[in-house]
Amino acid sequence: MSSVPESITRHLTAAIGAEPERASVTFLGVEPIDVLRFADVSRRQVVFATVGCARHPMHDPADLAPDPERGPRAELLVRMRPEAPLPGLHRALATVAAAPAVEGLILGDDSLIDLQEPLWGGAVCSAFLLSPDSGVADLPLADPADPVRFLAAVPITANEAAWVRLKGAQALREAWDEAGVDVTDPARGGVSPA
Repeated sequence: MSSVPESITRHLTAAIGAEPERASVTFLGVEPIDVLRFADVSRRQVVFATVGCARHPMHDPADLAPDPERGPRAELLVRMRPEAPLPGLHRALATVAAAPAVEGLILGDDSLIDLQEPLWGGAVCSAFLLSPDSGVADLPLADPADPVRFLAAVPITANEAAWVRLKGAQALREAWDEAGVDVTDPARGGVSPA
């Protein structure tokens, strides 16, 4: 039987339809997190996807006897237009993917993860807003394990992160729609809370 990371890699490769490049990021005391980089030609996007976050289920750190099989599992995807290099984005994404193991963070819909530093060299974005619209279906695992969910990690600015804290994730998404913001554009500006 293949490992969970191998199954995730195969699932992502089939869903995106391209062979990935791979970078591995290691954090002290945690198993490595791989970040795959796909060229999604059909959507004219570059897709970065984590592999390793879902190796184990996520649990509240206050749970003194967590179930080693059951519990939510997730991996993260960032979709960007390929107009500009994104140096360091793989490391920022790996940092978030390692947070469940390092800090007991549970990644889910509308989670706001603020790294408080540029997500890549020259970025105005310093946080990720997670959503279920990644374009990749859940990956079922053998019972009793929960399936792996693939969450879209959308890069957002500090002002947009403040908006999420103040008004919620849906209000920010509505503001993007109203302003015609393309969140896959690495050179985009942010919207400001009104």
